[in-house]
Amino acid sequence: MNNSIHQFQAKNAQNKVVDFADYKGKVLLVVNTASKCGLTPQFEQLEALYQEFKNEGFEIIGFPSNDFAKQEPNTAEQAADFCKINYGVSFPIMEKIHVKKGALQHPIFNFLGNNAAGLNLVTHPTWNFQKYLLDKNGLVVDYFVPTTKPDAAKIKSSIKELLKK
Repeated sequence: MNNSIHQFQAKNAQNKVVDFADYKGKVLLVVNTASKCGLTPQFEQLEALYQEFKNEGFEIIGFPSNDFAKQEPNTAEQAADFCKINYGVSFPIMEKIHVKKGALQHPIFNFLGNNAAGLNLVTHPTWNFQKYLLDKNGLVVDYFVPTTKPDAAKIKSSIKELLKK
C-alpha cells in the first residue's frame, strides 16, 4: 500500500477531506495547476479528456500551486471557481499545496515524483501542469512534462490501455 496513492488524504478546494482510497479501481491523472500560467489553457483540454473517459472509470485531480513564478495567487476556492467559470472544469480541484521538491512539498507530490520512472530531477514538478498517470491500483505508471498537452495521443492511448485492465 505504501507505493499507492490510495494511502493519502488531502483537502479539496472546499476544505473537505478527500480519502484517495476512494479512488481504488479508477485510473487517475493528477496535475499541478495554476490560473495565471501560459499553460493555463490546458484546463480546456483536461476537461475534454475528463469528459471523454469519466464514465469509464477515469478521474482527473487538480492541485493548485503557487510554487512556480507565483502563478497561482488565488485561494484554492478561488482557483476552483476560476477553472469552472473560464474552462468549465468539473473534475475535482484540491487544496492549494506546495508541489516543488523540497521540505514543503506535499506528501502526494513527493510520492508521485519518487515513484515516477526516470531521473528524480525530472520526475518532480519543475513547472505548472506536470501530469502523473496512475493505474487502478494507485501506482504511478507514467508522467508527462508540463508542455505535453492533455489531449496528446500518448496520454490518451495510455488512459485507454489502463482502463481496459
